Amino acid sequence: MLRSGLLAKKLGMTQVYDDAGNHIPVTVLSLEGCQVVASKTIARDGYTALQLGAGDAKPKRVSKAERERFAKAGVTPKKKCVEFRIAEGNEVAVGATMLADHFVPGQKIDAAGVTVGKGFAGAMKRHNFGGLRATHGVSISHRSHGSTGQCQDPGKVFKGKKMAGHMGAVRRTVQNLEVARVDAEQGLVMIKGATPGAKGAWIELRDATKGVKVDDLPMPGKFTMDAPKKEAPKAPVADKKGEEE
Repeated sequence: MLRSGLLAKKLGMTQVYDDAGNHIPVTVLSLEGCQVVASKTIARDGYTALQLGAGDAKPKRVSKAERERFAKAGVTPKKKCVEFRIAEGNEVAVGATMLADHFVPGQKIDAAGVTVGKGFAGAMKRHNFGGLRATHGVSISHRSHGSTGQCQDPGKVFKGKKMAGHMGAVRRTVQNLEVARVDAEQGLVMIKGATPGAKGAWIELRDATKGVKVDDLPMPGKFTMDAPKKEAPKAPVADKKGEEE
């Protein structure tokens, strides 16, 4: 059954080791207080879905209407909100905090996000063109894309022609990524391999739509109704040498 996903912040990449000592490159994702901020029902909205929010936003940077909406849900204002379609019966109460062990190690998931922006890029970088010859009459334009069309007929460049232009900063989904580890206490999900986006990007995680399904997933998900825990500031340590004197 279709269940909710998670909204996480990309912290970067690192490496872990399995029981056999094999090196596994992983992407570390933090839930950043991922909570249910709204729900959609068939009776009211015509479909069933959950809206999740993550990352605490400053109230002054949120509109009054949004502040009231978050207050009604009993959650703090969020930086990012994403809607996840779910099946009937997999609803989660508004205000619930999603946990990292919503996913289990070894299962396949799909990660969606906005890729790193590369700005204006040439045809060789953007489309993997081979470029022109290094000698034999080619001058200055070694990395150009070459001809872009025909002669008088049709007398134009067709739409969609691969040329130099803006590269990156588009939404992409990488399918069938494996969950390497999960840390429920710190709210971390470690995924084998790379995910779209730069450090600090928001990544949407869903159960894989293709491949082998996992039967023992928590339904409708792993969550708690308690507010996200925040670490209390540590008290200053007294100087023992000063106390002895």
